[in-house]
Amino acid sequence: MGQKYLIDTNSLIDAQMKRLPKKGLLFLAGAINEDFTISFITYIEFLGYKDVSKESEEFISLASVIEIDKPIMDACVSLRKANKIKLPDAIIAATALVYDLVVISRNTADFKNIDGLQVIDPHSL
Repeated sequence: MGQKYLIDTNSLIDAQMKRLPKKGLLFLAGAINEDFTISFITYIEFLGYKDVSKESEEFISLASVIEIDKPIMDACVSLRKANKIKLPDAIIAATALVYDLVVISRNTADFKNIDGLQVIDPHSL
């Protein structure tokens, strides 16, 4: 089986808003079709807007959502101690590290100093 991905909120929103280049959209669509995995943080961020559409709710319901657990919390604490990183980004990074996933995100700068974390920006494909 190939590489598994953890899709960040910004990539889902960029795809939905038709802001991704064709290569990036095809890559993201392939990742979603293979194994649509998100963090609980992405679930909350994606659905947390007042006027979220029924289609968006149906779409995100197809995802496998990784919930917080002790290994993610421990990795998140370590990341926050070692790096200046916002809590949601630390949770995404910790989840990817614990579950050996590659993050798909436009915000590569948020994750640049995290050892062992792979990030793919669908805008740069």
